[in-house]
Amino acid sequence: FLMERKTQVKINRKEVILAKMRKSCSCTPQKLKNFVMDFFPVLRWLPKYQCKEYIWGDVMSGLVIGIILVPQAIAYSLLAGLKPIYSLYTSFFANIIYFLMGTSRHVSVGIFSLISLMVGQVVDRELLLAGFDLNDDAPAALGDGSLQNDSLPNTTAFNLTIAGINAECGKECYAIGIATALTFVAGVYQVLMGIFRLGFISMYLSESILDGFATGASLTILTAQVKYLIGIKIPRSQGHGMLVITWINIFRNISQANLCDVITSAICIVVLVTAKELGDRYKHKLKFPLPTELVVIVVATLVSHYGKLNEVYASSVSGAIPTGFIPPKVPEFNLMLRVAVDALPLAIVSFVFTVSLSEMCAKKYAYTIRANQEMFAVGFCNIIPSFFHSFATSAALAKTLVKTSTGCQTQISGVISAMVVLLVLLFLAPLFYSLQKCVLACIIIVSLRGALRKFRDVPARYDANKVDTLVWVVTMSASALVSTEIGLLVGIVFSMLCIIVRTQRPRTALLGQIQDTSFYEDDSEYENLSTVPKVKIFRFEAPLYYANRNYFLKSLYRLTNLDPNLEAARRKKYEKKEKQHLKKGNHRTVNGLGIGETTLQLVPKQIDFQALVVDCSSISFLDTTGVNTLKEILKDYKNLNISVLLACCNPSVIDSLKRGGYFGRDFGCMQEMLFYSIHNAVLFAKDQK
Repeated sequence: FLMERKTQVKINRKEVILAKMRKSCSCTPQKLKNFVMDFFPVLRWLPKYQCKEYIWGDVMSGLVIGIILVPQAIAYSLLAGLKPIYSLYTSFFANIIYFLMGTSRHVSVGIFSLISLMVGQVVDRELLLAGFDLNDDAPAALGDGSLQNDSLPNTTAFNLTIAGINAECGKECYAIGIATALTFVAGVYQVLMGIFRLGFISMYLSESILDGFATGASLTILTAQVKYLIGIKIPRSQGHGMLVITWINIFRNISQANLCDVITSAICIVVLVTAKELGDRYKHKLKFPLPTELVVIVVATLVSHYGKLNEVYASSVSGAIPTGFIPPKVPEFNLMLRVAVDALPLAIVSFVFTVSLSEMCAKKYAYTIRANQEMFAVGFCNIIPSFFHSFATSAALAKTLVKTSTGCQTQISGVISAMVVLLVLLFLAPLFYSLQKCVLACIIIVSLRGALRKFRDVPARYDANKVDTLVWVVTMSASALVSTEIGLLVGIVFSMLCIIVRTQRPRTALLGQIQDTSFYEDDSEYENLSTVPKVKIFRFEAPLYYANRNYFLKSLYRLTNLDPNLEAARRKKYEKKEKQHLKKGNHRTVNGLGIGETTLQLVPKQIDFQALVVDCSSISFLDTTGVNTLKEILKDYKNLNISVLLACCNPSVIDSLKRGGYFGRDFGCMQEMLFYSIHNAVLFAKDQK
């Protein structure tokens, strides 16, 4: 039977586009109100805030995250190659802006190790190109943030034109200038992606790519912190192969290790890891996570200060951290041009991590987020803070999990966290002067436990899906051994190549009938299937297009044990020889056989089927080459008196076949060529003479 298709109403795309444009361009008070409330979701949910029910959870989670943020912000400044004060600015402004614009109630936006690493790599590269020495400590932070060359070590003058004034800028000033320019451009990219609704880009970053990227970047972060752990001074490697070069330099200079830093690092790592393991084991009994990092920082700072570890043992310390806020400054346009390319992967990674964590929380707690608004939120979390000496931000998995586990209910929690950071900025920052850098390195390394544990999941991942495991390994290796940006690009390209290869060489099979049923399955995978007499059923498990056309034909000929082109050529050859002998009047052939015997040899092998059924259930689409391929096999098998029947075609495949002329001009033979189930096609083939 032939099912009748519904008549599709033709849509005038021009009218639709014009109608949408008229609707978008119209401006009414109600529409303006909705736009403002959509752009600032806080205006919708804050008036409905249930203070008695939510306030305790929000305050508690906000305080816990704020306590965690402070030591992490100071520690991650090492990754970004900037002073700790800028990390604190970043954490403060990101929480405030996401409170106003974010749609996720639980995600924690702020400083993130991978983003800090990507920022730091760009900062280091530009500092080297500008002639600064990365190996010397920069001078103390300037309280007023002024641009000046104060004749301290490593303050190579670099000319910048700011607000029309030519000023000379030192290393620290130039580093934060690069970071803010990079952050501003990344934010602009994210806002533009939101305007043009390019959130679909995140679909190309699979879980395997993101996990591999995070693990590879974690290895890079770990490598960069080793020199602080053992207190050696080695050149900060840049460019491709940084991980390998850094480890070579570490082993070359291992004899210069600072014993004080080594002992401090060992103690801190043992304490942090033990506390983390105990926290994970008894987390169901703890109302909130133990603030281990803060305790370690406070104790280590006191020991360093009163033990005079910097003066006596030459242990490297954080140095002066100014209080208050540096006056805002517009990011330098000339620097934006230098980092425009670097900002693109930064923008994509920042957005993808934020949206994926937001969707995870929304699914867990049964509410919805708007991915496009999340792109705007994270974009402005980069654009606005870049004027206040901050660098790129993103949602962070570890802090988000802590936030959810401590009773967070709404974005109010972020404001509480920002207030904790503000307290440090205004009053407590100078107290961290004597904090050893090796302690900060320990905090960073221990925070990488989750990403580094992915290595333990490789066997299980391999058993689940070998291709995804290969994508993970390639992305991780490229991110660690080449660079993080190249690693991300390699992961995306390799993942796409895997998809292309899988469609180029998909599974193919001949099907057999399940006994006493109308169902058919792969004869090589299942036992006790019945072969249908005189009928071959071929399944191709991929779209049929130009890249896999040859594989389709080779698989079909191999499984059916018949190449119609070779068979037709063989028959013509024998017929031609026979005609030549008959013209000569010789009734015996060149082989010494009679005419009757030769007739038997005109078909070199017996064809054991008279119908070929192609199961199209796995063919999602056909291109022009795919349609021509099916027309080709239809013609070739017809020359051998073998009919080709198509079964289980979806509507788009049927439309492609119609447009390609597979069924003829008037579709008169369509009922005899197309079937809605394999069994119907088999029954029709059996009824043929």
